Amino acid sequence: MYHTWMRYFTPSPVHHRLGLVCLGVGLQHGALPTVGPRTLDHHVAVVIGAGSGWFRGADGRRVAVRAPALIWLTPGTSHHYAADPGTGWDECFVDFTGPATTTYTELGYIEPDRPVVPLSDAGGPRAAVSRIARAARRDNPLLEVETAAAVHELLVALRRARADTTPDGDPVLQALARDAFKPLSVAEHAARGGMTPAALRTAVRRGAGCSPKDYLLGIRLGRAKELLAATELPVAAVARRVGYDDPAYFSRLFTRRVGTAPVRFRDQQGRAVPGGWSQQVPDPDDPPMLPAPDAPDP
Repeated sequence: MYHTWMRYFTPSPVHHRLGLVCLGVGLQHGALPTVGPRTLDHHVAVVIGAGSGWFRGADGRRVAVRAPALIWLTPGTSHHYAADPGTGWDECFVDFTGPATTTYTELGYIEPDRPVVPLSDAGGPRAAVSRIARAARRDNPLLEVETAAAVHELLVALRRARADTTPDGDPVLQALARDAFKPLSVAEHAARGGMTPAALRTAVRRGAGCSPKDYLLGIRLGRAKELLAATELPVAAVARRVGYDDPAYFSRLFTRRVGTAPVRFRDQQGRAVPGGWSQQVPDPDDPPMLPAPDAPDP
């Protein structure tokens, strides 16, 4: 016995210009029928929340699947899979397509070469699938946009739920972020982590979809923008705080990557207020507020 619920959508050409659209969603459990062998022209993320089974891809090898796990079905690739007939499994799936899938693949969120991915917890991905299912009312005027947004959320949730990622994130990326503002070369960052530069490049490429240099640059420029917008520090001081001893080099780098010079960015985005800059991450339920002019000090 098994139980199935599914809905399929046909987004318009306008919705396809969003870059990513949802084509279908389903929730199933029990001793489900075998799928395939077949080949699709779009992507499917199959999240196994409970139970076990098997998967066979284009290479013909049969791989065991044990929950929690993700099965990637990618366009043009033959696949064949099933739940164990004695126990079945609990699965949810989302069909999607769009040009943004190329970028998500380049960044490592979609892994065509690893069709079965162990997960540490299926809760986050299942919550994203549930949002798609709730939006799937046929009378929902926001259906295509709402489900497309949830596919983006699902891809992030699946990336975060990978079993090779700790609850706090990738330790290699954590170490780089911690030391990002120190004037260190990539080779020096690698040595601090007990790695070769090549091993560091491989780890960062897999974890963040970019080179260590670009990963560090993104963190440094993000911090520089914050300091330019929220403080009155001179540009040279901002440069030093984010790891650049040469302010002229920092200004050229900032201008090339951001598209505007640091002083121009400050003119556009400056929001310096009495009280200064805070490093504390705000609580969404208790956002930072300025007291009313006549309010007494706490």
